[in-house]
Amino acid sequence: MNKIIFLILGLTLQIFVFSQNATFSKSGRVVYQTWKNEVIETGKEKLILEYDNDVARCWIDNSDKDLIPEVPLKYTYLDYKKENIYRQAIFMAKDSIFTEMDFRDLSSFKPEGECDFILGYKCQKYVGSSFSNKIELWISDDLGIKGSPLYWFPYQHGLVLKYVRNGNSGWEATDISIKRKRNKTNFLPEQFGKKVDEVEFNNRLANAFIKNIEVFSNQVINWGDDIENPDCDSTDLLYRYAGGTVILKKKKLPVVPDGTSVFVEVTEKSNGDAYDRTGSVFVIPVDKNKSFLDGLRYGVDSLPKYLRNDGKEYQGVVMTNNYDPLIELMRFFTPFGVNYFNDKRDVGIEWADSVIYKEDVSHLLPVLQNECWIGVFVGNYDGGGHKVSLNLKYHLNEQERKTEPQKKYWIQPVFNTTNVMEMAGQEYGTMFRNDTLTVDFEVPEGVKNIQFQYITTGHGGWGNGDEYLPKKNEVFLDSVPFFSYTPWRIDCGTYRKFNPASGNFWNGITSSDGSRSGWCPGSVSHPYFSFPEFLKSGKHQLKVYIPLGEPEGNMFSAWNISGVFIGEYEQ
Repeated sequence: MNKIIFLILGLTLQIFVFSQNATFSKSGRVVYQTWKNEVIETGKEKLILEYDNDVARCWIDNSDKDLIPEVPLKYTYLDYKKENIYRQAIFMAKDSIFTEMDFRDLSSFKPEGECDFILGYKCQKYVGSSFSNKIELWISDDLGIKGSPLYWFPYQHGLVLKYVRNGNSGWEATDISIKRKRNKTNFLPEQFGKKVDEVEFNNRLANAFIKNIEVFSNQVINWGDDIENPDCDSTDLLYRYAGGTVILKKKKLPVVPDGTSVFVEVTEKSNGDAYDRTGSVFVIPVDKNKSFLDGLRYGVDSLPKYLRNDGKEYQGVVMTNNYDPLIELMRFFTPFGVNYFNDKRDVGIEWADSVIYKEDVSHLLPVLQNECWIGVFVGNYDGGGHKVSLNLKYHLNEQERKTEPQKKYWIQPVFNTTNVMEMAGQEYGTMFRNDTLTVDFEVPEGVKNIQFQYITTGHGGWGNGDEYLPKKNEVFLDSVPFFSYTPWRIDCGTYRKFNPASGNFWNGITSSDGSRSGWCPGSVSHPYFSFPEFLKSGKHQLKVYIPLGEPEGNMFSAWNISGVFIGEYEQ
């Protein structure tokens, strides 16, 4: 019996000695919540940090949210042994990428003020800067764990309990749990995925929320080719009209939530044409008996006619009960010969390779979903012409699924005088001579939040032509002044690097520098928006007056204007 007692006492003593000599490490879990203007936002997202074995793992906790599948899983690992940062992203297709970087040197951060307490832990505030932003870090080295809610600021000797940027936003720890452990956990995964640099990593994260639709890629728009179009209406087939100056496709566009931002992006370069030309990106409405497709397929005479007061006819420029004109997404102007003429005229300027035009068309999102006929026009009579690419980029602005139904919109194009079929005989916009452009339209019952998009540019490229003279556009709604606007661009010299073939005058000015009626060679002509809060349901009339200049010999002025109403139905 005594032997058994001594055996138990000896074993107990060994366990006691072992426990006294065993090495324990600390692990911990920290919950951070957003901090804004001196207040912790308890209802906002949480950031979780776990620490063990000299590694901190961080992620945003979205477990209580119904996220769209495009949201990638993102983890940050701070390896305090190697002083390395690993950022990992796992996308909805389950492909994984990561980037690796060194710890940032925080020696420029200096302590400021007396010690403070957060959640009962003593901490010191350090102040520094990053990319011209004031950064404040509250750091404690009393917890035995390390970590930071921002990977840029991994303090080597302690835990960042609070991070504030420019005094108004950041993260603050709201819960901390510390454990003593004998067995260490390795948070670093065996496989991170494909290694990329930081630029590509950030681009992949952003692009996860972009639906990029390529409509045309480096497509030639020129004059005079023999054209044989497909004999069926199928998506993604290329159609060319008006001698090759109009390109067209039927596209299956994504259906996206309300509030999605969408951009039109055009890249253009000369393929032989030296001159500045009118360009237009447009959608063809096809929900009435007639459409602009009829004109493209069967000739301009198949389009409804608009009559000037002297009987002159203009094809397909205003809406009727059975026809809608083109909805213009973007008006752009090619420069003088970018790319093709870069090596043919040296004036000491490094010419651009191409021009990229980009514009926000989110207000026209309702016509850029599902099946859609979309085209590009560049007016020219050149055999080489231009090369054009067109992309639509949809940027998702919400990460959570929406539960409310999609809104229903009213989109009504009322006029478009840009003669997209110029090279197939469509008349120039000269209906303003001693007349107004007049169109009748109707607002359906229950439409609200109406806005009107108006794009206008004047043409007539000689000294007294409307291209070079400011002209007031006056718009009347039901015979009452709606708005007036004088399109005049004085910034054309900004685009000099796109214009190698531009003529250079004796006084040092080049043709592309000249101020113009709402446009510049190598730029986009932005819409003018008006918001007719007084516009009610029922029938209305719109009139546009522009003092069109008189012709001289075979030279004449014209105006390209387009207008579309956008509203939403009450729900």
